[in-house]
Amino acid sequence: MTKLGKLLFTLLFLALVLFGVAKWWNKLAPKNLATGPRAEAKQSASDLQLADTQTEVPKLVTPGAYTPKDNVVEVELSEYAGYAGLIVANGGLEPNDNSVFAQKYGFKLKITLSEEESWSALNSGKMAASATTVDVLAVYGKQFQVVVPAQIGFSRGADGIVVRSDIKRINDLKGKVLVTAQFTEAEFFIRYLAQEAGLGVNMLDGIDGNVDAQKLNLVFSEDAFAAGDLFLKELKGGRLAGCVTWAPKTTEVVEQSGGKAHILATNRNLLIVGDILIVNKGFAQANPDKVTGLVAGLMEGNRMVRDNQNAHLDLIGRAFKGERAQTVAELAKVHFSNLPENLAFFSGAIDAAGSFGGIYQSAIYAYGNQLIKDPVDASRFLDLQHLKKLEADGTFSDQKVAIAPIKTGGAAPVETDPLLSKDIRFLFAPNSANLDLTNQENLKNLEAIKRLLTVSPGSTILLRGHVDNSLVEDFRKKGGEAFVRQMALKAVEFSKERAGEIKRLLIERHQVDPARIDIAGRGWDEPLGRDPEQNRRVEAQWFTLE
Repeated sequence: MTKLGKLLFTLLFLALVLFGVAKWWNKLAPKNLATGPRAEAKQSASDLQLADTQTEVPKLVTPGAYTPKDNVVEVELSEYAGYAGLIVANGGLEPNDNSVFAQKYGFKLKITLSEEESWSALNSGKMAASATTVDVLAVYGKQFQVVVPAQIGFSRGADGIVVRSDIKRINDLKGKVLVTAQFTEAEFFIRYLAQEAGLGVNMLDGIDGNVDAQKLNLVFSEDAFAAGDLFLKELKGGRLAGCVTWAPKTTEVVEQSGGKAHILATNRNLLIVGDILIVNKGFAQANPDKVTGLVAGLMEGNRMVRDNQNAHLDLIGRAFKGERAQTVAELAKVHFSNLPENLAFFSGAIDAAGSFGGIYQSAIYAYGNQLIKDPVDASRFLDLQHLKKLEADGTFSDQKVAIAPIKTGGAAPVETDPLLSKDIRFLFAPNSANLDLTNQENLKNLEAIKRLLTVSPGSTILLRGHVDNSLVEDFRKKGGEAFVRQMALKAVEFSKERAGEIKRLLIERHQVDPARIDIAGRGWDEPLGRDPEQNRRVEAQWFTLE
Protein backbone atom coordinates (compact mmCIF):
# COMPACT_ATOMS: atom_id res chain seq x y z
CA MET A 1 0.00 0.00 0.00
CA THR A 2 1.37 3.42 -0.92
CA LYS A 3 1.92 6.19 1.66
CA LEU A 4 -1.08 8.01 0.26
CA GLY A 5 -3.19 4.87 0.53
CA LYS A 6 -2.10 4.35 4.16
CA LEU A 7 -2.98 7.96 4.96
CA LEU A 8 -6.39 7.68 3.35
CA PHE A 9 -7.04 4.39 5.18
CA THR A 10 -6.05 5.96 8.52
CA LEU A 11 -8.29 8.97 7.97
CA LEU A 12 -11.20 6.70 7.00
CA PHE A 13 -10.66 4.57 10.12
CA LEU A 14 -10.57 7.62 12.39
CA ALA A 15 -13.73 8.99 10.77
CA LEU A 16 -15.53 5.72 11.44
CA VAL A 17 -14.38 5.72 15.08
CA LEU A 18 -15.52 9.32 15.60
CA PHE A 19 -18.86 8.53 13.99
CA GLY A 20 -19.36 5.57 16.32
CA VAL A 21 -18.42 7.59 19.38
CA ALA A 22 -20.81 10.38 18.41
CA LYS A 23 -23.64 7.93 17.74
CA TRP A 24 -23.32 6.01 21.01
CA TRP A 25 -22.14 8.82 23.33
CA ASN A 26 -25.57 9.66 24.77
CA LYS A 27 -26.14 6.03 25.66
CA LEU A 28 -22.70 5.32 27.06
CA ALA A 29 -21.98 8.61 28.84
CA PRO A 30 -22.68 8.68 32.61
CA LYS A 31 -25.87 10.54 33.52
CA ASN A 32 -24.01 12.85 35.89
CA LEU A 33 -22.17 14.37 32.95
CA ALA A 34 -25.25 16.32 31.86
CA THR A 35 -24.24 19.90 31.19
CA GLY A 36 -24.89 22.23 34.11
CA PRO A 37 -27.31 22.26 37.06
CA ARG A 38 -30.31 23.28 34.94
CA ALA A 39 -29.94 20.16 32.79
CA GLU A 40 -29.61 18.00 35.89
CA ALA A 41 -32.77 19.48 37.32
CA LYS A 42 -34.70 18.77 34.13
CA GLN A 43 -33.45 15.21 34.09
CA SER A 44 -34.45 14.62 37.73
CA ALA A 45 -37.83 16.26 37.22
CA SER A 46 -38.61 14.02 34.26
CA ASP A 47 -37.70 10.97 36.36
CA LEU A 48 -40.39 11.94 38.88
CA GLN A 49 -43.23 11.32 36.39
CA LEU A 50 -45.70 13.68 38.01
CA ALA A 51 -49.29 13.94 36.84
CA ASP A 52 -50.55 17.14 35.26
CA THR A 53 -52.02 19.56 37.79
CA GLN A 54 -55.70 20.06 37.07
CA THR A 55 -56.98 23.55 37.67
CA GLU A 56 -60.60 22.51 37.16
CA VAL A 57 -62.70 19.66 38.52
CA PRO A 58 -63.06 16.88 35.91
CA LYS A 59 -66.36 16.83 34.02
CA LEU A 60 -68.63 13.81 34.43
CA VAL A 61 -70.66 12.33 31.57
CA THR A 62 -74.37 12.97 31.17
CA PRO A 63 -76.49 11.42 33.96
CA GLY A 64 -78.59 8.32 33.34
CA ALA A 65 -80.59 5.87 35.46
CA TYR A 66 -79.25 2.41 36.29
CA THR A 67 -81.61 -0.50 35.56
CA PRO A 68 -80.91 -3.85 37.24
CA LYS A 69 -80.90 -7.02 35.14
CA ASP A 70 -82.28 -10.36 36.39
CA ASN A 71 -82.87 -8.75 39.79
CA VAL A 72 -79.12 -8.33 40.33
CA VAL A 73 -77.91 -4.96 41.64
CA GLU A 74 -74.33 -4.07 40.64
CA VAL A 75 -72.03 -2.25 43.05
CA GLU A 76 -68.41 -1.23 42.51
CA LEU A 77 -66.02 -0.84 45.47
CA SER A 78 -62.30 -0.33 45.93
CA GLU A 79 -60.13 -2.89 47.71
CA TYR A 80 -60.50 -1.29 51.12
CA ALA A 81 -61.25 -3.20 54.31
CA GLY A 82 -63.80 -0.58 55.29
CA TYR A 83 -66.21 -2.09 52.77
CA ALA A 84 -66.03 -5.55 54.35
CA GLY A 85 -69.55 -5.19 55.83
CA LEU A 86 -71.15 -5.23 52.38
CA ILE A 87 -69.04 -8.21 51.32
CA VAL A 88 -69.88 -10.20 54.46
CA ALA A 89 -73.60 -9.45 54.11
CA ASN A 90 -73.40 -10.66 50.51
CA GLY A 91 -71.40 -13.79 51.37
CA GLY A 92 -68.68 -12.72 48.94
CA LEU A 93 -68.51 -10.77 45.71
CA GLU A 94 -70.84 -12.76 43.46
CA PRO A 95 -74.66 -12.85 43.51
CA ASN A 96 -75.68 -15.24 46.28
CA ASP A 97 -79.06 -16.84 47.04
CA ASN A 98 -78.04 -17.11 50.70
CA SER A 99 -76.97 -13.47 51.15
CA VAL A 100 -78.69 -11.06 53.51
CA PHE A 101 -79.88 -9.14 50.46
CA ALA A 102 -81.48 -12.17 48.78
CA GLN A 103 -82.93 -13.74 51.92
CA LYS A 104 -84.41 -10.59 53.48
CA TYR A 105 -84.85 -8.04 50.70
CA GLY A 106 -85.52 -10.03 47.53
CA PHE A 107 -82.62 -9.06 45.28
CA LYS A 108 -79.06 -10.20 44.65
CA LEU A 109 -75.92 -8.10 44.83
CA LYS A 110 -72.90 -8.30 42.53
CA ILE A 111 -69.81 -6.55 43.88
CA THR A 112 -66.92 -5.59 41.57
CA LEU A 113 -63.60 -4.43 42.99
CA SER A 114 -61.76 -1.68 41.13
CA GLU A 115 -59.23 0.98 42.02
CA GLU A 116 -60.51 3.35 39.34
CA GLU A 117 -62.75 6.20 40.40
CA SER A 118 -65.63 5.36 38.05
CA TRP A 119 -67.75 8.39 38.85
CA SER A 120 -68.82 8.89 35.22
CA ALA A 121 -69.91 5.26 35.01
CA LEU A 122 -72.00 5.64 38.18
CA ASN A 123 -73.37 8.97 37.00
CA SER A 124 -74.46 7.55 33.64
CA GLY A 125 -76.18 4.48 35.09
CA LYS A 126 -73.66 1.72 34.34
CA MET A 127 -73.80 0.63 37.98
CA ALA A 128 -76.23 1.06 40.84
CA ALA A 129 -73.94 2.17 43.65
CA SER A 130 -70.41 2.70 44.86
CA ALA A 131 -68.60 4.12 47.87
CA THR A 132 -66.50 7.21 48.39
CA THR A 133 -65.60 9.80 51.01
CA VAL A 134 -67.66 12.88 51.85
CA ASP A 135 -65.10 15.33 50.46
CA VAL A 136 -65.48 13.89 46.93
CA LEU A 137 -69.13 15.00 46.85
CA ALA A 138 -68.10 18.56 47.64
CA VAL A 139 -65.57 18.52 44.79
CA TYR A 140 -67.89 17.19 42.04
CA GLY A 141 -70.95 19.10 43.22
CA LYS A 142 -74.17 19.36 41.25
CA GLN A 143 -72.91 17.42 38.23
CA PHE A 144 -72.74 14.29 40.43
CA GLN A 145 -76.23 12.78 40.25
CA VAL A 146 -76.08 10.46 43.25
CA VAL A 147 -77.77 10.18 46.62
CA VAL A 148 -76.24 9.26 49.97
CA PRO A 149 -78.48 6.89 51.97
CA ALA A 150 -75.91 5.75 54.58
CA GLN A 151 -72.48 6.11 56.10
CA ILE A 152 -70.27 3.03 55.81
CA GLY A 153 -67.65 3.99 58.37
CA PHE A 154 -64.60 6.03 59.25
CA SER A 155 -61.06 5.41 58.08
CA ARG A 156 -58.97 5.13 61.26
CA GLY A 157 -55.33 5.23 60.29
CA ALA A 158 -55.38 4.28 56.62
CA ASP A 159 -54.51 7.79 55.38
CA GLY A 160 -51.30 9.46 56.47
CA ILE A 161 -48.76 12.24 55.91
CA VAL A 162 -45.11 11.11 55.67
CA VAL A 163 -42.48 13.84 55.91
CA ARG A 164 -38.77 14.38 56.41
CA SER A 165 -37.68 13.69 59.96
CA ASP A 166 -36.96 17.34 60.81
CA ILE A 167 -40.60 18.35 60.22
CA LYS A 168 -42.53 18.14 63.49
CA ARG A 169 -45.87 19.83 62.84
CA ILE A 170 -48.15 20.97 60.04
CA ASN A 171 -46.98 24.58 60.50
CA ASP A 172 -43.44 23.47 59.50
CA LEU A 173 -44.73 22.75 55.98
CA LYS A 174 -44.89 26.46 55.19
CA GLY A 175 -42.89 27.01 52.00
CA LYS A 176 -42.42 23.25 51.49
CA VAL A 177 -43.60 20.94 48.66
CA LEU A 178 -45.64 17.76 49.20
CA VAL A 179 -46.82 15.23 46.61
CA THR A 180 -50.22 13.52 46.68
CA ALA A 181 -53.02 12.33 44.39
CA GLN A 182 -55.37 15.08 43.26
CA PHE A 183 -59.09 15.11 44.16
CA THR A 184 -58.78 12.18 46.57
CA GLU A 185 -59.25 11.91 50.31
CA ALA A 186 -55.43 12.17 50.59
CA GLU A 187 -55.46 15.66 49.09
CA PHE A 188 -58.41 16.66 51.26
CA PHE A 189 -56.62 15.34 54.36
CA ILE A 190 -53.60 17.61 53.91
CA ARG A 191 -55.69 20.56 52.75
CA TYR A 192 -57.87 20.26 55.87
CA LEU A 193 -54.88 20.28 58.23
CA ALA A 194 -53.18 23.12 56.35
CA GLN A 195 -56.39 25.14 56.64
CA GLU A 196 -56.54 24.56 60.40
CA ALA A 197 -52.90 25.62 60.73
CA GLY A 198 -53.61 28.84 58.83
CA LEU A 199 -51.61 27.78 55.77
CA GLY A 200 -52.80 28.57 52.27
CA VAL A 201 -52.28 25.97 49.54
CA ASN A 202 -50.43 26.61 46.27
CA MET A 203 -50.71 24.09 43.41
CA LEU A 204 -47.54 23.82 41.35
CA ASP A 205 -47.55 22.85 37.68
CA GLY A 206 -44.41 20.78 38.25
CA ILE A 207 -41.64 20.06 40.71
CA ASP A 208 -39.69 23.07 39.40
CA GLY A 209 -42.66 25.45 39.61
CA ASN A 210 -42.61 28.69 41.56
CA VAL A 211 -42.78 27.70 45.23
CA ASP A 212 -44.78 30.07 47.43
CA ALA A 213 -42.72 30.66 50.58
CA GLN A 214 -45.83 31.57 52.60
CA LYS A 215 -47.96 28.54 51.66
CA LEU A 216 -47.98 24.76 51.51
CA ASN A 217 -47.14 23.76 47.93
CA LEU A 218 -48.60 20.66 46.25
CA VAL A 219 -47.62 18.60 43.22
CA PHE A 220 -49.55 15.55 42.10
CA SER A 221 -48.93 11.94 41.15
CA GLU A 222 -51.13 9.53 39.22
CA ASP A 223 -52.26 7.84 42.45
CA ALA A 224 -51.51 7.89 46.16
CA PHE A 225 -49.09 4.94 46.09
CA ALA A 226 -47.04 6.68 43.39
CA ALA A 227 -46.84 9.71 45.70
CA GLY A 228 -45.02 7.59 48.28
CA ASP A 229 -42.62 6.21 45.67
CA LEU A 230 -41.84 9.69 44.36
CA PHE A 231 -41.07 11.00 47.83
CA LEU A 232 -38.71 8.10 48.47
CA LYS A 233 -36.96 8.79 45.20
CA GLU A 234 -36.56 12.47 46.08
CA LEU A 235 -35.28 12.03 49.64
CA LYS A 236 -31.74 12.83 48.52
CA GLY A 237 -32.79 15.62 46.18
CA GLY A 238 -34.58 17.61 48.84
CA ARG A 239 -37.27 19.20 46.70
CA LEU A 240 -40.10 17.16 48.23
CA ALA A 241 -40.74 17.56 51.95
CA GLY A 242 -43.17 14.65 52.09
CA CYS A 243 -46.12 12.79 50.62
CA VAL A 244 -49.74 12.13 51.49
CA THR A 245 -50.80 8.57 50.81
CA TRP A 246 -52.41 5.61 52.56
CA ALA A 247 -51.46 2.30 54.16
CA PRO A 248 -49.50 0.20 53.63
CA LYS A 249 -47.50 2.70 51.55
CA THR A 250 -47.14 5.05 54.54
CA THR A 251 -45.31 2.39 56.56
CA GLU A 252 -43.32 1.23 53.55
CA VAL A 253 -41.96 4.73 52.87
CA VAL A 254 -40.83 5.20 56.48
CA GLU A 255 -39.16 1.77 56.60
CA GLN A 256 -37.28 2.34 53.34
CA SER A 257 -36.22 5.89 54.19
CA GLY A 258 -33.38 4.78 56.47
CA GLY A 259 -34.58 7.02 59.29
CA LYS A 260 -34.92 10.09 57.06
CA ALA A 261 -38.74 10.15 57.14
CA HIS A 262 -41.52 9.66 59.67
CA ILE A 263 -45.30 9.69 59.79
CA LEU A 264 -46.39 13.17 60.85
CA ALA A 265 -50.09 12.36 61.17
CA THR A 266 -52.71 9.78 60.26
CA ASN A 267 -56.49 9.86 60.49
CA ARG A 268 -56.44 7.24 63.23
CA ASN A 269 -57.95 9.76 65.64
CA LEU A 270 -58.80 12.48 63.15
CA LEU A 271 -62.17 11.49 61.76
CA ILE A 272 -62.57 13.61 58.67
CA VAL A 273 -62.34 10.76 56.17
CA GLY A 274 -65.86 9.37 56.31
CA ASP A 275 -66.82 6.61 53.86
CA ILE A 276 -70.34 6.78 52.49
CA LEU A 277 -72.57 4.70 50.25
CA ILE A 278 -73.50 6.58 47.07
CA VAL A 279 -76.34 5.41 44.81
CA ASN A 280 -77.20 6.36 41.24
CA LYS A 281 -79.99 8.93 41.62
CA GLY A 282 -82.26 7.56 38.88
CA PHE A 283 -82.01 4.05 40.30
CA ALA A 284 -82.74 5.28 43.84
CA GLN A 285 -85.84 7.15 42.75
CA ALA A 286 -87.21 4.18 40.81
CA ASN A 287 -86.26 1.49 43.36
CA PRO A 288 -86.64 2.83 46.93
CA ASP A 289 -87.26 -0.68 48.34
CA LYS A 290 -83.98 -1.96 46.91
CA VAL A 291 -82.10 1.02 48.37
CA THR A 292 -83.69 0.30 51.76
CA GLY A 293 -82.50 -3.30 51.40
CA LEU A 294 -79.03 -2.13 50.42
CA VAL A 295 -78.80 0.11 53.50
CA ALA A 296 -80.24 -2.57 55.81
CA GLY A 297 -77.84 -5.17 54.43
CA LEU A 298 -74.93 -2.78 54.96
CA MET A 299 -75.97 -2.20 58.58
CA GLU A 300 -76.32 -5.96 59.10
CA GLY A 301 -72.94 -6.66 57.51
CA ASN A 302 -71.26 -3.97 59.61
CA ARG A 303 -72.80 -5.53 62.72
CA MET A 304 -71.52 -8.98 61.72
CA VAL A 305 -67.97 -7.67 61.34
CA ARG A 306 -68.11 -5.59 64.54
CA ASP A 307 -69.57 -8.38 66.67
CA ASN A 308 -67.61 -11.37 65.38
CA GLN A 309 -64.74 -10.34 63.13
CA ASN A 310 -62.88 -13.66 63.38
CA ALA A 311 -65.78 -15.61 61.91
CA HIS A 312 -65.53 -13.62 58.66
CA LEU A 313 -61.77 -13.18 58.19
CA ASP A 314 -61.44 -15.92 55.57
CA LEU A 315 -64.34 -14.58 53.50
CA ILE A 316 -62.94 -11.04 53.61
CA GLY A 317 -59.44 -12.29 52.85
CA ARG A 318 -60.64 -14.20 49.78
CA ALA A 319 -62.40 -11.12 48.45
CA PHE A 320 -59.35 -8.88 48.87
CA LYS A 321 -56.83 -11.67 48.14
CA GLY A 322 -54.98 -11.09 51.38
CA GLU A 323 -53.61 -13.34 54.09
CA ARG A 324 -55.41 -13.63 57.43
CA ALA A 325 -52.89 -11.52 59.36
CA GLN A 326 -53.03 -8.80 56.71
CA THR A 327 -56.83 -8.80 56.85
CA VAL A 328 -56.76 -8.35 60.63
CA ALA A 329 -54.30 -5.45 60.29
CA GLU A 330 -56.42 -3.68 57.67
CA LEU A 331 -59.67 -4.14 59.61
CA ALA A 332 -58.00 -2.50 62.62
CA LYS A 333 -57.87 0.76 60.61
CA VAL A 334 -61.65 0.95 60.16
CA HIS A 335 -64.61 1.95 62.28
CA PHE A 336 -67.75 0.26 60.91
CA SER A 337 -70.71 2.54 61.55
CA ASN A 338 -73.92 1.18 63.06
CA LEU A 339 -77.43 2.65 62.82
CA PRO A 340 -77.33 5.16 65.72
CA GLU A 341 -73.90 6.34 64.58
CA ASN A 342 -75.35 6.85 61.09
CA LEU A 343 -78.22 8.91 62.45
CA ALA A 344 -75.87 11.02 64.55
CA PHE A 345 -73.41 11.44 61.66
CA PHE A 346 -76.04 12.90 59.35
CA SER A 347 -77.83 14.97 62.00
CA GLY A 348 -74.62 16.54 63.28
CA ALA A 349 -75.40 15.37 66.81
CA ILE A 350 -72.35 13.16 67.18
CA ASP A 351 -69.88 14.40 69.81
CA ALA A 352 -66.92 12.10 69.22
CA ALA A 353 -66.40 12.46 65.47
CA GLY A 354 -66.97 14.63 62.45
CA SER A 355 -70.43 14.95 60.94
CA PHE A 356 -71.47 14.69 57.29
CA GLY A 357 -72.28 18.39 57.05
CA GLY A 358 -69.13 19.44 58.90
CA ILE A 359 -66.81 17.36 56.71
CA TYR A 360 -68.60 18.46 53.54
CA GLN A 361 -68.29 22.14 54.43
CA SER A 362 -64.67 21.66 55.49
CA ALA A 363 -63.93 20.24 52.03
CA ILE A 364 -65.45 23.30 50.35
CA TYR A 365 -63.32 25.60 52.51
CA ALA A 366 -60.19 23.46 52.06
CA TYR A 367 -60.35 23.39 48.25
CA GLY A 368 -61.51 26.99 48.02
CA ASN A 369 -63.31 28.79 45.23
CA GLN A 370 -60.33 28.33 42.93
CA LEU A 371 -61.48 24.73 42.39
CA ILE A 372 -65.02 24.58 43.78
CA LYS A 373 -66.47 27.58 41.99
CA ASP A 374 -70.17 26.92 42.56
CA PRO A 375 -70.62 24.77 45.71
CA VAL A 376 -73.95 23.13 46.41
CA ASP A 377 -75.46 22.50 49.82
CA ALA A 378 -74.72 19.13 51.42
CA SER A 379 -78.43 18.40 51.83
CA ARG A 380 -78.72 18.05 48.04
CA PHE A 381 -77.21 14.55 48.29
CA LEU A 382 -78.99 13.18 51.33
CA ASP A 383 -81.67 10.48 51.16
CA LEU A 384 -82.17 9.48 54.81
CA GLN A 385 -85.62 7.88 54.52
CA HIS A 386 -84.04 4.42 54.57
CA LEU A 387 -82.14 4.97 57.84
CA LYS A 388 -85.27 6.45 59.43
CA LYS A 389 -87.30 3.47 58.32
CA LEU A 390 -84.81 1.11 59.97
CA GLU A 391 -84.97 3.24 63.13
CA ALA A 392 -88.78 3.03 63.15
CA ASP A 393 -88.68 -0.75 62.59
CA GLY A 394 -86.49 -1.16 65.67
CA THR A 395 -84.23 -3.72 63.93
CA PHE A 396 -81.07 -2.25 65.42
CA SER A 397 -82.56 -0.78 68.60
CA ASP A 398 -79.90 -2.48 70.78
CA GLN A 399 -77.04 -0.57 69.15
CA LYS A 400 -75.30 2.42 70.75
CA VAL A 401 -72.90 5.09 69.55
CA ALA A 402 -69.43 3.79 70.35
CA ILE A 403 -66.66 5.82 68.74
CA ALA A 404 -63.69 6.05 71.08
CA PRO A 405 -60.11 7.29 70.75
CA ILE A 406 -57.54 4.67 69.80
CA LYS A 407 -54.62 4.91 72.20
CA THR A 408 -51.17 3.42 71.85
CA GLY A 409 -49.09 2.19 74.76
CA GLY A 410 -46.39 4.25 76.39
CA ALA A 411 -45.84 7.98 76.46
CA ALA A 412 -47.13 9.74 73.39
CA PRO A 413 -44.81 12.18 71.57
CA VAL A 414 -47.75 14.55 71.18
CA GLU A 415 -47.20 15.60 74.79
CA THR A 416 -44.40 17.82 73.47
CA ASP A 417 -45.21 18.10 69.76
CA PRO A 418 -48.64 19.40 68.80
CA LEU A 419 -49.93 18.38 65.39
CA LEU A 420 -50.48 22.05 64.62
CA SER A 421 -50.64 25.49 66.22
CA LYS A 422 -53.33 27.99 65.44
CA ASP A 423 -53.05 31.66 66.35
CA ILE A 424 -56.58 32.74 67.15
CA ARG A 425 -57.28 36.43 67.62
CA PHE A 426 -59.69 36.60 70.51
CA LEU A 427 -60.42 40.27 71.01
CA PHE A 428 -59.75 41.37 74.58
CA ALA A 429 -59.92 44.97 75.64
CA PRO A 430 -56.63 46.38 76.97
CA ASN A 431 -56.00 45.31 80.57
CA SER A 432 -59.03 43.00 80.49
CA ALA A 433 -59.47 39.22 80.63
CA ASN A 434 -63.16 39.43 79.71
CA LEU A 435 -63.98 38.29 76.18
CA ASP A 436 -66.31 40.43 74.10
CA LEU A 437 -69.15 38.01 73.27
CA THR A 438 -70.89 40.55 71.07
CA ASN A 439 -68.04 40.20 68.58
CA GLN A 440 -68.82 37.57 65.91
CA GLU A 441 -65.14 36.73 65.35
CA ASN A 442 -64.78 35.73 69.00
CA LEU A 443 -67.79 33.42 68.69
CA LYS A 444 -66.43 31.88 65.48
CA ASN A 445 -63.08 31.26 67.15
CA LEU A 446 -64.72 29.43 70.05
CA GLU A 447 -66.54 27.24 67.53
CA ALA A 448 -63.26 26.59 65.65
CA ILE A 449 -61.63 25.18 68.79
CA LYS A 450 -64.71 23.09 69.55
CA ARG A 451 -64.56 21.72 65.99
CA LEU A 452 -60.94 20.59 66.38
CA LEU A 453 -61.87 18.59 69.47
CA THR A 454 -64.99 17.19 67.83
CA VAL A 455 -63.31 15.70 64.76
CA SER A 456 -60.56 14.07 66.80
CA PRO A 457 -61.66 11.92 69.75
CA GLY A 458 -59.06 11.90 72.49
CA SER A 459 -57.32 15.05 71.25
CA THR A 460 -56.56 17.92 73.60
CA ILE A 461 -56.08 21.66 73.25
CA LEU A 462 -53.46 23.78 75.00
CA LEU A 463 -54.58 27.40 75.20
CA ARG A 464 -51.56 29.70 75.48
CA GLY A 465 -52.49 33.23 76.58
CA HIS A 466 -50.46 36.28 75.53
CA VAL A 467 -50.43 39.99 76.40
CA ASP A 468 -48.90 42.86 74.47
CA ASN A 469 -45.40 44.06 75.30
CA SER A 470 -45.86 47.73 74.37
CA LEU A 471 -45.28 49.03 77.92
CA VAL A 472 -42.05 47.17 78.70
CA GLU A 473 -39.83 50.18 77.98
CA ASP A 474 -42.06 52.40 80.13
CA PHE A 475 -41.70 49.90 82.99
CA ARG A 476 -37.94 49.95 82.54
CA LYS A 477 -37.78 53.74 82.71
CA LYS A 478 -40.06 53.81 85.72
CA GLY A 479 -38.36 51.23 87.91
CA GLY A 480 -35.46 49.56 86.13
CA GLU A 481 -34.98 45.83 85.48
CA ALA A 482 -36.38 44.83 88.88
CA PHE A 483 -39.69 46.51 88.05
CA VAL A 484 -39.72 44.91 84.57
CA ARG A 485 -39.32 41.44 86.17
CA GLN A 486 -42.11 42.21 88.64
CA MET A 487 -44.48 43.27 85.86
CA ALA A 488 -43.44 40.30 83.70
CA LEU A 489 -44.70 37.94 86.41
CA LYS A 490 -48.00 39.80 86.49
CA ALA A 491 -48.17 39.61 82.69
CA VAL A 492 -47.79 35.82 82.81
CA GLU A 493 -50.60 35.53 85.34
CA PHE A 494 -52.79 37.92 83.36
CA SER A 495 -52.22 36.00 80.09
CA LYS A 496 -53.14 32.79 81.91
CA GLU A 497 -56.39 34.43 83.02
CA ARG A 498 -57.17 35.16 79.37
CA ALA A 499 -56.57 31.53 78.42
CA GLY A 500 -58.70 30.49 81.40
CA GLU A 501 -61.54 32.69 80.15
CA ILE A 502 -61.53 30.86 76.81
CA LYS A 503 -61.53 27.51 78.60
CA ARG A 504 -64.50 28.59 80.75
CA LEU A 505 -66.50 29.64 77.72
CA LEU A 506 -65.73 26.40 75.85
CA ILE A 507 -66.98 24.39 78.83
CA GLU A 508 -70.08 26.48 79.49
CA ARG A 509 -71.16 27.33 75.95
CA HIS A 510 -69.96 24.26 74.03
CA GLN A 511 -69.97 21.55 76.73
CA VAL A 512 -66.32 20.66 76.14
CA ASP A 513 -64.88 18.19 78.64
CA PRO A 514 -62.58 20.24 80.95
CA ALA A 515 -60.04 17.40 80.90
CA ARG A 516 -59.43 18.07 77.19
CA ILE A 517 -58.31 21.69 77.69
CA ASP A 518 -55.06 22.86 79.30
CA ILE A 519 -54.05 26.48 79.76
CA ALA A 520 -50.76 28.33 80.04
CA GLY A 521 -49.75 31.97 80.35
CA ARG A 522 -46.85 33.19 78.22
CA GLY A 523 -46.98 36.85 79.21
CA TRP A 524 -45.28 39.15 76.72
CA ASP A 525 -42.43 36.73 75.90
CA GLU A 526 -43.68 35.71 72.44
CA PRO A 527 -44.77 38.83 70.54
CA LEU A 528 -45.85 38.43 66.91
CA GLY A 529 -44.98 42.01 66.04
CA ARG A 530 -45.23 45.58 67.24
CA ASP A 531 -49.00 45.87 67.03
CA PRO A 532 -50.37 45.62 70.62
CA GLU A 533 -53.70 44.29 69.39
CA GLN A 534 -51.93 41.49 67.51
CA ASN A 535 -50.25 40.38 70.73
CA ARG A 536 -53.42 40.34 72.84
CA ARG A 537 -54.22 36.81 71.72
CA VAL A 538 -54.67 33.18 72.64
CA GLU A 539 -52.81 30.50 70.68
CA ALA A 540 -54.44 27.06 70.40
CA GLN A 541 -52.10 24.07 70.13
CA TRP A 542 -53.81 20.85 69.02
CA PHE A 543 -52.47 17.54 70.33
CA THR A 544 -53.83 14.39 68.69
CA LEU A 545 -53.34 10.79 69.75
CA GLU A 546 -51.31 8.51 67.49
